[in-house]
Amino acid sequence: MSSMMPVGARDLLKHRPFLFFLLSRSLSRFSSQIGAVAIGWQIYDLTGSAFDLGMVGLVQFLPTALLVFVAGHAADRFERKRVVQACQLAEAATALFLAGSTFAGTISEVQIFIATFVIGIAGAFESPATAALLPLIAPQGSLQRATAISSGAAQVATITGPALGGLAYAFTPSLAYGIMVVFWLFGMVLTGGIGRLQQAVVKDSDASDDLYAGVRFVRSNPAILGTISLDLFAVLFGGVTALLPIYARDILVTGPLGLGILRAAPAVGALFMTMVLARHTINRHVGRRMFQAVIVFGVATVVFALSQWMWLSVLALAVLGAADTISVVIRFSLVQLATPDEMRGRVGAVNFLFINASNQLGQFESGVVAALLGTVASAVLGGVATVGIALLWMKLFPTLRDVERLE
Repeated sequence: MSSMMPVGARDLLKHRPFLFFLLSRSLSRFSSQIGAVAIGWQIYDLTGSAFDLGMVGLVQFLPTALLVFVAGHAADRFERKRVVQACQLAEAATALFLAGSTFAGTISEVQIFIATFVIGIAGAFESPATAALLPLIAPQGSLQRATAISSGAAQVATITGPALGGLAYAFTPSLAYGIMVVFWLFGMVLTGGIGRLQQAVVKDSDASDDLYAGVRFVRSNPAILGTISLDLFAVLFGGVTALLPIYARDILVTGPLGLGILRAAPAVGALFMTMVLARHTINRHVGRRMFQAVIVFGVATVVFALSQWMWLSVLALAVLGAADTISVVIRFSLVQLATPDEMRGRVGAVNFLFINASNQLGQFESGVVAALLGTVASAVLGGVATVGIALLWMKLFPTLRDVERLE
């Protein structure tokens, strides 16, 4: 297959390097989703503490915050697929420890937190290296379609991974960790099968200066700065995930099943949109389309906030997920295409930090505002703020607004 011609979705899935990349990334995402369920349940079984349960997320996020510059530099200095393989091997070894200790009945809370921290370290290095791999694998002109397919596979894992983890944990806790071991090891093998890639490896001598080159590059490029900061603030104010339990119990008056449906709705909408984008890429006015998607995201958040009907709430969340997917595909493609290959790891690490920070801080912001102003007011304010930020960013970053094409 020629690497100089854009290809359709079906042909892209026949392209061996991309197929191996897709399967490897999907297996890693499945393992992460299974781990989130298994570790959460086990911590709560051992301690019965909601605080300890909340600490799991913090322990996983800390390595990202602490190692963002080192991880990005590693993705640029070393062969990226080897970095990904090393991370998958470390994750598999950690899951094996959890499986063995759980099976033997010797697992402790401290051991789980240490294992979670190690998985967080591996994830901090794996994410920027994986993101920087995709432009090297996708045939020229096909990055947007490849991103959509990759995002769709991630949504499938997000929807089905927790269910698989819950079923495995219910059978026996060690089984959930065993599945993670198998998935990560298979992922490592598939990553190795991608083949040789022409990567522009950094050869600078001043390593300490290289660590922050990604930040300087983002600051000097208005389109990339606008893209990353738009994602940060839109998710920071517009996220309603943390409020879903309150909506399910107190506003929509539904039970745990209803909460599960609400949580799945954005992923279902996102999966539908990835199927559309895999067949029909956005070829014109991509900058404006991204801002329009963020505005729809904000409006859908307001509709959900004010809804008193379950069907309307689910529909609003599905629209929200679909709009977010359009924005994600455009943002990822724009950042990767506007960044030189030798810088993609470090810029990707900065982007990864912003995404994680927006998700974590967004949940915190929603909870604080809900406590002060009420749940509905918090969600409405978040949606309105998202729309306002999109309109403001269109004025502040005209270069981003006027981007016509991605490839």
